[in-house]
Amino acid sequence: MVAKISVGNSLYGAIAYNGEKINEAQGRLLTTNRIYNDGSGKVDINKAMEGFLTFMPPQMKVEKPVVHISLNPHPEDVLTDAELQDIAREYLEKLGFGNQPYLVFKHEDIDRHHLHIVTVRVDDNGKCISDKNNYYRSKQITRELEKKYGLHGAERRNRRLVEEIKKFLEVLKSSAFAQKAREAGGYDISHAGEVARL
Repeated sequence: MVAKISVGNSLYGAIAYNGEKINEAQGRLLTTNRIYNDGSGKVDINKAMEGFLTFMPPQMKVEKPVVHISLNPHPEDVLTDAELQDIAREYLEKLGFGNQPYLVFKHEDIDRHHLHIVTVRVDDNGKCISDKNNYYRSKQITRELEKKYGLHGAERRNRRLVEEIKKFLEVLKSSAFAQKAREAGGYDISHAGEVARL
């Protein structure tokens, strides 16, 4: 599962983006926390905005209070809506946003389902919730969730980089350096699990 975390200042923009997906029948609202949810799978953008604003003090000290997270399971992972809700809740709790107001949307606009989460990183006093090491922590959390739910692991290689390295290794094998390495008993070069013997 791959997670992408974005921070910004347009709460309305994040909610409206997801609301438009729902209106185009390309997704649905799965769950909320501290925000009104009528259970229809639809979102009332104005009510959602009002709900968020009740938790955001007027004297905020945070320049970019909005967090928009995309959680992307592997295309072969088949999950129920209940499992997706659980994954979103656990992810947010482990990331430190479990008590924040949030909306969890399921998108079906591409060849696989994925989640979008809108929340805020502002506490009740208007101060920023620590996001120190969020990207590293997010990777750890997604790995834990992959194991717990039996999901495919995220592709950890940059395929284009691997192909470039393979091409480089082929050129290197035919170089004078490679000839000297072979004469000296050989030399192994490895990257991302690929090994080239010179």
